[in-house]
Amino acid sequence: MEKKINSKGLTNKDAKFLAHYKEKEILMAKLFIANGELATQMKDKQKHDVERIIAHKELSFQNKEKEMRAAELSIINKELAYQNDEKEKHAAELIIAHKELSFQNKEKEMRAAELSIINKELAYQNDEKEKRAAELIIANKELAYQNEEKEKRAAELIIANKELTFQNNEKEKRAAELIIANKELTFQNNEKEKRAAELIIANKELAYQNEEKEKRAAELIIANKELTFQNNEKEKRAAELIIANKELSFQNKEKEKRAAELIIANKELAYQNEEKEKRAAELIIANKELIFQNREKEKRAAELIVANEEITYQNKKLHIQNKELEQFTYIASHDLQEPLRTLISFTELIQLEYTGKIDQKADKYLNFIAKSSERMQELVKGLLDYARIGKDRKLTWVDCNQIIDEVLEDLTVSIKESNTKIKVHNLPKLNAYVTELRQLFQNLISNSIKFRKRDGGSEIIISVIKEKNDWLFSVQDNGIGIAVKDQDKIFTIFKRLHNRNEYDGVGIGLAHCKKIVELHNGAIWIKSELDNGSIFKFTIPNI
Repeated sequence: MEKKINSKGLTNKDAKFLAHYKEKEILMAKLFIANGELATQMKDKQKHDVERIIAHKELSFQNKEKEMRAAELSIINKELAYQNDEKEKHAAELIIAHKELSFQNKEKEMRAAELSIINKELAYQNDEKEKRAAELIIANKELAYQNEEKEKRAAELIIANKELTFQNNEKEKRAAELIIANKELTFQNNEKEKRAAELIIANKELAYQNEEKEKRAAELIIANKELTFQNNEKEKRAAELIIANKELSFQNKEKEKRAAELIIANKELAYQNEEKEKRAAELIIANKELIFQNREKEKRAAELIVANEEITYQNKKLHIQNKELEQFTYIASHDLQEPLRTLISFTELIQLEYTGKIDQKADKYLNFIAKSSERMQELVKGLLDYARIGKDRKLTWVDCNQIIDEVLEDLTVSIKESNTKIKVHNLPKLNAYVTELRQLFQNLISNSIKFRKRDGGSEIIISVIKEKNDWLFSVQDNGIGIAVKDQDKIFTIFKRLHNRNEYDGVGIGLAHCKKIVELHNGAIWIKSELDNGSIFKFTIPNI
């Protein structure tokens, strides 16, 4: 049977075999390019292979050597099969290593998820702590306006501070757990780096085996060329050997594909590990910042506790002083009433008996004494009323509309004489101190009537607005108004802005109003312009 031989002295089968091996060399070159370090070595190897092919062409007519090479080829095939088995074992080990690495990555992701959950819990606890701090600030504001309730609120504040301390301890425990979790994550990353190093070593061994395989393949090509001139038996054996080599080449190609896929998977896994390390580093930084913020908040909380203790102490001290002052005011004003009554009575008797009998100066002096005694009596009465505000107080539900009706009925004479028009909106029911609330409205309405303009009638509007936790009342008039520079003075006891000849009174009515509003834990202020009327506003909590 004749064989077609090409210009290079090879049969078609050998040419196909060479073509397959060239494709295999191209694939191996791509693998070496992917590894990055074997590209230059491949070029040198190809040059050496060409030189070996040329050298072995000279031996093509040596039959004895061909027989020896055939025996060597058989041994080489066995060695190549053994190496392929070893390579399969290494590939299996590499796959197992990848599975282990993937399992560790899953474990690391679970740890990262747990760490994220812990961070969320820690952030939630910080939010709770901020809420508690906000509640503590609100409690401090309430302490500024409450006198008798301050001690109770201080006790609540101490309890809240203990809870805050407990939460901080819990936070420190969570932070310790977070540090332990971070250490475990660091340990796993070290294990991952070890596995990656083992994987690199395995890839190097695989590259080395591929180099050996190419060398053996080159020798196989030379041996096949040498066997072209052997007898029919050698041709049959060569044909069988080519078939076996083709199968082995196909298997090598499959293994090379798997190796390439494995390299790509390793790169992706390395990229994922780098991303996870970055996230872990960011998480550690966030944890450090969170710990720093917690320490700052703890410092602020400690400072706030110290400030609260000082405020509590000052409030207790102020409460005692207020009680002593109220007691002194009540006793002093009560004890002054009797001498004043005596002075006024005897002054009236002297006036009745001696008016017009002495001289005009004496009558004038007696008149001064009588008026001064009456003013003194009004001052003492106002002071006594001021001291009595809040005594024997009891909160009850009261209809503000009914209170206004009663006040207007009491002020009927003043309203008619001053030609005052009063418009009252629908007012709510409050849990308040009835007597004090009636005095509050009476003082504000009387004040608006007193300080009306002389050239026209007075108009008063009483309204209310529902706010979040308070009722905002307004008493508006069209009177003479108050200059901005004097608006801070009007709520001070015995502070007058006008001469007694212009407007009567002792300057204590608005001080009463301020004390009554503060007794209800509210606030009172004024909006006014000179000659443009006034709006007195005050808040009463919606209890």
